[in-house]
Amino acid sequence: MPEPTVSVGAATLVMVGAAVPALTAFGVPLGLRADILLAGFFGALAAIVLLNSVPTTGDTWPELLRTTSRRAGVAMASAVTAGYLTPGLLDTFALSTVLACAFTVGAGAQKALALAIERMGGKPASGEIKP
Repeated sequence: MPEPTVSVGAATLVMVGAAVPALTAFGVPLGLRADILLAGFFGALAAIVLLNSVPTTGDTWPELLRTTSRRAGVAMASAVTAGYLTPGLLDTFALSTVLACAFTVGAGAQKALALAIERMGGKPASGEIKP
């Protein structure tokens, strides 16, 4: 009995089906540079790990899952924020510092986004409700 084989065309169709949503989620089809997104993601990870910008809320399994999903969301939002804001900063900084700027924007994106949401009339960053 012959062994099952997969044609190159079938393997390509399967991989394209998995790759396109992943690339769309990271913003590459929107014109964002992958290196800037990656630097912003690493900046967000540095802020989460070193500055504890997303603190844990408990030590039970549901709280661990909730904290992990919040940290993943913060890292993704920070990376996309760095992808959009860093090219605008290139007018004021040298081109050689683009990745350092993206890292810094990614690290500070959580606080900046919380302030922007608060100023637009959303829920305050501290969790308190305004009268």
